[in-house]
Amino acid sequence: MHSRAIVSKADWIEARRALLTKEKEFTRARDRLADERCALPWLKIEKPYVFDGPAGKVTLSDLFDGRSQIFIKHFMMGPGATTQCVGCSFEVDHVEGILTHLNNHDVTYAVVARAPIEEIEIVRKRMGWKFPWVSSYGSDFNYDFGVSFRSEDVGEGRALYNFARAPDWAAGLEDLSGDSVFFKDGSGQIYLTYPKAATRTALIIHWAIGSDHTTDTAKVAWWNRTAGITPLAVRAAFTSEVKRFARDRIHAR
Repeated sequence: MHSRAIVSKADWIEARRALLTKEKEFTRARDRLADERCALPWLKIEKPYVFDGPAGKVTLSDLFDGRSQIFIKHFMMGPGATTQCVGCSFEVDHVEGILTHLNNHDVTYAVVARAPIEEIEIVRKRMGWKFPWVSSYGSDFNYDFGVSFRSEDVGEGRALYNFARAPDWAAGLEDLSGDSVFFKDGSGQIYLTYPKAATRTALIIHWAIGSDHTTDTAKVAWWNRTAGITPLAVRAAFTSEVKRFARDRIHAR
């Protein structure tokens, strides 16, 4: 038997209006936070990162695939992993459907894991995923961006996860999940514009896919190209572009 209150239609409407007010307050607070996210300073990337891809070696610059921005998913999968991270798998399953929209807004999506490329390819093919997925095996990439941990670094307090000291249990896992957004300028210089970790899967999907016919991922990228314009103007312009692209796709089918 349910325990919900049963009320008249007038009382129900009053309760719904009260909740709607809070929902709108939350939306405005989330928008303000998104504006602050887009206004973060950038970190210049000076180390040359090289990965193993299905067809050979690829650099971080290569992964941009001709675009100026890249969203990298740090997939929780170390060498010899016998199980597949459920949270990471659930996330990339949902993101794959918006890749066309990200690409249309000058954003490339790629996945990186520390497992050897041979082990990655087995999982990628079995799951039917089409996005680029490369291996950082043997490089510092995952360690430098705080999603992989050497047991000695965790024990001595040098390892960081989500910008705080990595918990002791991280030494046993060695790999965790995260995301990093990078920008490449006209000269080829790469910058880290936004990293995040330790976010619940549901929130990651909401952040990546969005809820107003847009994607916050592409909003971050869009802001990179429109610095100096007010956030509201950026949001209005971005939403207009997304709607135009959606109309074009519908009419082309």
